[in-house]
Amino acid sequence: MTTLALTGSPLWYASRAGGTLALVLLTATVALGIASGGRAAPHRIGRFEIGMLHRNLSLLTLVFLAVHVVTAVLDPFVHLGWAVLVVPFGAAYRPLWLGLGTAASDLLLAVLLTSALRQRLRVRRWKAVHWLAYAAWPLALFHGVGTGTDTRLTLQLWIYAGCLGAVVAAVWWRLAKAGPGRITGRLLAAAAAAAIPVVLGTFLATGPLQPGWAQRAAATTIVLGGGR
Repeated sequence: MTTLALTGSPLWYASRAGGTLALVLLTATVALGIASGGRAAPHRIGRFEIGMLHRNLSLLTLVFLAVHVVTAVLDPFVHLGWAVLVVPFGAAYRPLWLGLGTAASDLLLAVLLTSALRQRLRVRRWKAVHWLAYAAWPLALFHGVGTGTDTRLTLQLWIYAGCLGAVVAAVWWRLAKAGPGRITGRLLAAAAAAAIPVVLGTFLATGPLQPGWAQRAAATTIVLGGGR
């Protein structure tokens, strides 16, 4: 059984706890949005109640995301600057995996800003930006798996598995309840739901679950223009 020595600073534990809770809440938000959209929405629960729950989950996600980011920047061990909040792949500490988290937070920030200006935006444009929340979820998931030094913990693996299973189940539920039409979109959704577990499982088996992953993750750098 894998154990974790309690040697980190309080900021490190706050950052990891905040990031994990933000991922769980983002998963719940995304899964609820997928499962309750379109014809898949349950008729026994009003859309107002679903909308309020979805909104509250989104706000809680942003709260714990803020805790995760601020405590990570304040932690003296990783030496992150405030620019990492908005500029992906610019950090010296695990730039690739940290950059995925920054990209995910940027997408969520775009959703937050457009939601605040919803009354001034066309519905189609607002919905197009709102879909970025779904794109942020896999980025956040791989950020947590690739960056977290506690990825090998049994509990953390179960959390990742639960998040993955919830979103995949929501996608298949939505596809099963969807009516005719939009074949291309449904095929893409089905392909993504089938591919993400395979990609994540392969990545875990060849990366974070292997000895020496922390050193390899720290050594991975990003060069704009295509270098690695």
